[in-house]
Amino acid sequence: MNGRRKRGWRTDLKKNWQLWLLLLPTLVYIAVFCYQPMYGALIAFKDFNPRMGILGSPWAGLKYFEQFFSTSIFSKTLRNTILLSVYNLLWSFPVPIIFALLLNQVKNRKFKSFIQTVTYAPNFISVVVLVGMITLFLSPGSGFLTGLFDKLGAKDSLYLVRPEYFRTLYIASGIWQGMGFSSIIFLAALTGVSPELHESAMIDGAGIVKRIWHIDLPSILPTIVIMLIMAIGNILSIGYEKVYLLQNGMNLEVSEIISTYVFKTGIRSAQYSFATAVGLFNSVINLILLVTANLIAKRTTETSLF
Repeated sequence: MNGRRKRGWRTDLKKNWQLWLLLLPTLVYIAVFCYQPMYGALIAFKDFNPRMGILGSPWAGLKYFEQFFSTSIFSKTLRNTILLSVYNLLWSFPVPIIFALLLNQVKNRKFKSFIQTVTYAPNFISVVVLVGMITLFLSPGSGFLTGLFDKLGAKDSLYLVRPEYFRTLYIASGIWQGMGFSSIIFLAALTGVSPELHESAMIDGAGIVKRIWHIDLPSILPTIVIMLIMAIGNILSIGYEKVYLLQNGMNLEVSEIISTYVFKTGIRSAQYSFATAVGLFNSVINLILLVTANLIAKRTTETSLF
């Protein structure tokens, strides 16, 4: 049996060696940047000393996990991370789907291409530039959006320092930046919908809304489920860059999340073992959420990652 498998694998390799060659750079990238760094997770269980190396450093066991769980920062960072992630998922996930469904109904190719170009462009703006734009537009007294909100009757202009505005700024800017680019995969899924279904529905008198609801949306439901599972699996993996740049002394109570705390303790304070333990805890929670979401989706929709 094993001999047959080996012969089958070798035959496939000889027959499709061009495809395997194209796949090779991706495999090398995954091995170097995804699997090889997992060796560094040992730092979380050691009193890491750069001079002694990972294996030479003394064993610490669960010392740094217990230290993290016993501090007051644990509950605050975990709560802020969960709230920001959940709110971001609830608001950001449906927008690209709705946008793709609406854009799919546009028949004028030039106008459709123009809309796609305009909405895709913000995705290529760096985080530093994006935060600079937010700061410029919402500056008290001189900001473009601040002046607009004032004319609309807003009484507060300190949007950048008020804790209650932090999550709104983070999520709204993320939607604006990623909406168009995130819709690409849903637009690709919509191309597989048979035009005959729409023609039959139009003959029966169905309007655009009914055709979207009863034809387009069910057709891309498996894609939506897969993307939702992946989003839930990354629910605690918020990058520290934008959060850190939007942070200040006034909104720190709601803006301090796990990733920014890891950055501050690991890079700025050189507490490598403690920061690695916090990051590893974050990864384990994400793995549990991913497996759970995949299991629920598999049982309810028969669509899953694995």
